[in-house]
Amino acid sequence: MNEPLPFWKTKRLDEMSREEWESLCDGCARCCLHKLEDEDTGEILQTNVCCRLLDTEACRCTRYAERRRLVPDCWVLTPGNVAGLHWMPRSCAYRRLAEGRDLEWWHPLVSGDPDTVHRAGISVRGKVVSEREADDLFMHLVDWEL
Repeated sequence: MNEPLPFWKTKRLDEMSREEWESLCDGCARCCLHKLEDEDTGEILQTNVCCRLLDTEACRCTRYAERRRLVPDCWVLTPGNVAGLHWMPRSCAYRRLAEGRDLEWWHPLVSGDPDTVHRAGISVRGKVVSEREADDLFMHLVDWEL
């Protein structure tokens, strides 16, 4: 008997339940990194500096429900805005699905294991410093494939 297709293959982003939407986050925390935009070219420059609310070991926000209030420039992803957020990592499940691509093998929904994103080297675990420890973002530029 054929197994039913997983929800991310049968639903558009705007058709997903809140639980399905939230489960798309792979826990990489790359969206929690500070970015700089070149005003002349629009190029996004990556840093290894993360939001002060990020638990850098778990790669999860410590105050997720309150993040917009505590960090006003924190983006809340929605089906309506994710396709236009060009700074989101190419590996991000939200971006991948918005672009018509499938989830990667290391995504917890595919692998069944939340640690595969870390073992695959996709997450920021062990690679970042908190914004509390970084004075000059330009001193923390990185060239990671995102």
